[in-house]
Amino acid sequence: MNNWVTAVFSPTGGCSKIAAAIAGARMGARVDLTAPVTARHLAPGTPLLVVMPVYGGRLPAIAVQRLREIRGNDSPAIAVVVYGNRAYDDALLELRDVLTANGFKVVAAAAFIAEHSIARSIAPGRPDATDMELAVEFGAAVEAKLQVCTDTVAVPGNPEYRPLPQMPVTPHVTEACGGCGMCALKCPTGAIPSTNPRTTDAGKCILCMRCIAICPRQARILPPPVLAGFTARLNAIAAEPRQPELYL
Repeated sequence: MNNWVTAVFSPTGGCSKIAAAIAGARMGARVDLTAPVTARHLAPGTPLLVVMPVYGGRLPAIAVQRLREIRGNDSPAIAVVVYGNRAYDDALLELRDVLTANGFKVVAAAAFIAEHSIARSIAPGRPDATDMELAVEFGAAVEAKLQVCTDTVAVPGNPEYRPLPQMPVTPHVTEACGGCGMCALKCPTGAIPSTNPRTTDAGKCILCMRCIAICPRQARILPPPVLAGFTARLNAIAAEPRQPELYL
């Protein structure tokens, strides 16, 4: 069954790593949810693997909006969220609900851990070798399940969902900026105007950290006092390493 479609929102790469390990040689077409998506319907029986990050216990709204363009016909889906070691709260349930509404049967789900995209001292090096091995095993278990049944799975979460988080700050631009515009080109929400890449639209920014991760001059940063405060709060509640959770 080497025809899994994968839909991934991965601004800083953690979700892409997990998706590749789960799908393995089964990976077929790939949908990049960090860019606009063309509407498509999957053929009955074609599995869809969706991997998304967790921001404040929810899915990124722009990623959900783009995922709604992918429709199924009782097609099997695998819902996976990746979070920065604090908690995934209602995100996995939200992903299952979106997929169900889109005509999919969620036959498997999982929550994996990645290095926190903002506070890099939280879960450093995750997903590690053990995480990746478990992701490979999870993919094989999903394939085995698809050979015999497509029973749906239950996942934890509050069906009312927690409120979408408000972004308290946007990345700042230092004098090192050369104005190349790569951040504007790659911003998933279009928060950085191509005509003036030294600015950020606070109403569109979701603090996904892609602009900081890809800047060739490391010219985009979070204000040090904000980053220090955020890291301190996470160290108090998310320092203990968490382990992946699988639902089959």
